[in-house]
Amino acid sequence: MSDPEIPEPDRIDGAPHPRETARLFGQGAAEAAFLDAFSAGRMHSGWLITGPRGVGKATLAWKMATFLLADIHAGLFGEPTLDVPADHPDARLIQSGAHPRLALIRRPWDDKTKKLRAEITVDAVRSLKKFFHMSAADGGRRVVILDAADELNRNAANAILKELEEPPANAVIILIAHQPSRLLPTIRSRCRALRCGPLSPDDLQKALDQAGFTTENAESLATLAGGSAGDAIRLLSHDGLPLYAELVKTLDGLPHINRPAALKLADSCTGRGAEVRFGLVLDLMDLFLSRAANAGLMGEPQRQGAPGEARLLARLAPDDRAARAWAQLQQDLSNRSRHGRAVNLDPAALILDMIFKIEETAQGVAAA
Repeated sequence: MSDPEIPEPDRIDGAPHPRETARLFGQGAAEAAFLDAFSAGRMHSGWLITGPRGVGKATLAWKMATFLLADIHAGLFGEPTLDVPADHPDARLIQSGAHPRLALIRRPWDDKTKKLRAEITVDAVRSLKKFFHMSAADGGRRVVILDAADELNRNAANAILKELEEPPANAVIILIAHQPSRLLPTIRSRCRALRCGPLSPDDLQKALDQAGFTTENAESLATLAGGSAGDAIRLLSHDGLPLYAELVKTLDGLPHINRPAALKLADSCTGRGAEVRFGLVLDLMDLFLSRAANAGLMGEPQRQGAPGEARLLARLAPDDRAARAWAQLQQDLSNRSRHGRAVNLDPAALILDMIFKIEETAQGVAAA
């Protein structure tokens, strides 16, 4: 069982953990591909579940693990399904975090810093040797969930590759990856891939209903979440919609920034307890730049994430030349944001610097 004092890196703040999620929405193709392989006796020892964050990859992984450990034959009665009764003994053990034949690998807790480590370390992967040795005595299939493989450091990646190259008998390793291109090609080649795509508005709403979330701004939420239930929950849990509206209002005067508003936005991300808001502002700025680049190619968006956003984007990105400028800025500021977080740069200074870069780019586009 997880220590309640230690945050779970694979849990979206404010949402049920994937192992607690009853239904998986919008990923029927990936589910069917896995069940087809199982029914045909073509089970791989390594599975790689890919796709954007928050679309159900981890939920799919936990459902696959529960299905495999419960040893319920797909299609024995009616249509094939990954659903396992909640009162099944194996399902209950998994829910309690105590199944002896299931191992979970994720970013470990650092007792010195009292924070989660930024990467999955090699020690976490090496623990599988002991797991495979001990679980073999129980008989039956063994399952490993690795969430997320993008977070493996180099030594850990090489260690998991060895397990995939020489998998123990009757073992299945399920890797979750938000950016599979960051993985070693040899890891990808050793796994059967399952792709999870963005959720449709209808499936997104069903996923939010299941998690107990409601909103009066469904259009703005769907626009900003981009088919990710995880992102939608994060926006709802941390006032993301009004925060994006504040960002749009701050940028509304471009090519000249509303400096008092910019200072207020930056200052709101400093101090104790502002870490989540700081991260969310950085992510929303990245999203705004992405939408600006897209507007230059596709024209004024039909749906907007905040009042006045569509008009602002159309003005800032009237053509493909502007689109290229905003796309380049997005890449530059994404790198700047990642570096700033890594070296613990002052949040207000980082945000103001990025806003001024947006102003500089807008002035360049307007003058061209």
